[in-house]
Amino acid sequence: MPLVILPACLWRLPFAVHFDMGQDLKGVGMPTYWLSIPYVLGLSVMSELIAFLCIGLVRRWGEVAPGWIPFIGGRRVRPLAAFVPALLGGMILTVLFVGVPIGDGQDLTLYGVVDSQPYDNAWWKALALICTRPLGLWGPAVIVLAVAYYLRRRPESKAPTVTEPLRG
Repeated sequence: MPLVILPACLWRLPFAVHFDMGQDLKGVGMPTYWLSIPYVLGLSVMSELIAFLCIGLVRRWGEVAPGWIPFIGGRRVRPLAAFVPALLGGMILTVLFVGVPIGDGQDLTLYGVVDSQPYDNAWWKALALICTRPLGLWGPAVIVLAVAYYLRRRPESKAPTVTEPLRG
């Protein structure tokens, strides 16, 4: 996951110093540097840290908390304690980042129709799409990982499975 969103985080960094990356920002006031630099850097770092947490859905530290964590270090992670936040997070990310271009400079998103950002030329727009479209995969991928994590970690049921022979 951290590698999926890395291009978007790198794309975002020049905006901290008011470089418009080919976007037509006429009439849009930019915040001062003391606000834009910490905001953009903080957003990029926080996004990467959240994406890094997704690795816990497929690695051992998602099943047993690392020993250095106070109070819970070395203890087993309950499946729902990881599954529920991951599923909710995946749904939120899907709502935030999934959009379908519908023409006339507009995108259809789960929260309505929004105007697409105009660019100075097709090269800037292509670079923006290459860097930011993978964000649309982040939410659905987290949902898939969360469901797989839960299926792998759920309590075993007493019903016989297809691979077990029936005894009787």
